[in-house]
Amino acid sequence: MSALLRPRTTLDLAKRPRRLRASAAMRDLVRERDVRIASLVQPLFVADTNQPRGPIASMPGIERYSIDGAVEECRKLAALGLRAVLLFGIPDFKDATASAAHDPSGIIARSVEAIKSAVPDLVVIADVCGCEYTDHGHCGILDERGDVDNDATLELLGRAALAYASAGVDVVAPSDMMDGRVGYVRATLDASGYTNVPIMSYAVKFASAFYGPFRDAADSAPQFGDRRSYQMDPPNAREALREALLDLDEGADFLIVKPALAYLDLVHAVSEVADVPVACYNVSGEYAMVKAAAANGWIDEDRIVDETLTSFVRAGADIIITYFAKSYAQRHGTLRR
Repeated sequence: MSALLRPRTTLDLAKRPRRLRASAAMRDLVRERDVRIASLVQPLFVADTNQPRGPIASMPGIERYSIDGAVEECRKLAALGLRAVLLFGIPDFKDATASAAHDPSGIIARSVEAIKSAVPDLVVIADVCGCEYTDHGHCGILDERGDVDNDATLELLGRAALAYASAGVDVVAPSDMMDGRVGYVRATLDASGYTNVPIMSYAVKFASAFYGPFRDAADSAPQFGDRRSYQMDPPNAREALREALLDLDEGADFLIVKPALAYLDLVHAVSEVADVPVACYNVSGEYAMVKAAAANGWIDEDRIVDETLTSFVRAGADIIITYFAKSYAQRHGTLRR
């Protein structure tokens, strides 16, 4: 008799995993991983006085805010149980040396002061990079050959981090991928008395095709070439771990893996070797794909978002930076704070 047709014995049926899936209450009871609203970070784009504000076409539901608009949005986010935002600035003035990035009266410094005054318990994280502030769109200072000068860029990053710390920021997040930037920023902050300002390093940041909508939002696309000489090559996993360990040695307080969805193996690998909180960045392209498919009726957006964020937690992420943070918090309320 075929094994498929042979009657099952009581012993064969002793182990039934389906018993623990029988109801919603049972599934909740045995759930191994959950997404906490308090562990989500909402990115915010803040535009200076003469820059356009409003919806971003390639990122439905996301917009550029004025400083006042960002403050009001932060109040709403905090009321939903979200505990942190990540700020990106769109300045009125760009030049070759990204001088607006470290202007003590610049868009990020003013935004930090306004948000911390209005919502003091919200953790405000400031992205530290040159791409939004240079007229050429690269992440640092160019040398005479047109390449990004690693060591000259370190001073820019240190000055920007110091300006944001002086404005009252809670966390600085260097995203440029220059060698030695975490150590340089740490030394710069410490020398000025900001020893308690932590560094959330974009330790593992790939030269990815998933960033396109962000560059629309932040007006930060390179005017020539690409960023492959300083952002990581997607096939390299061992190098990703080396980058993470180097940043740990230099004093990083958090590590970020970016993008998230196509790099879950590295979220897991970094979480296995790091003794600090690990974040993943669910980037603009990942967001836009879900929004586009949902708009066409091809997927159930809410279920896709829930599965995606859960996959980050399952991979080992302690913190999730995502454009879905607000909508997730609106749907799940106090249940997962």
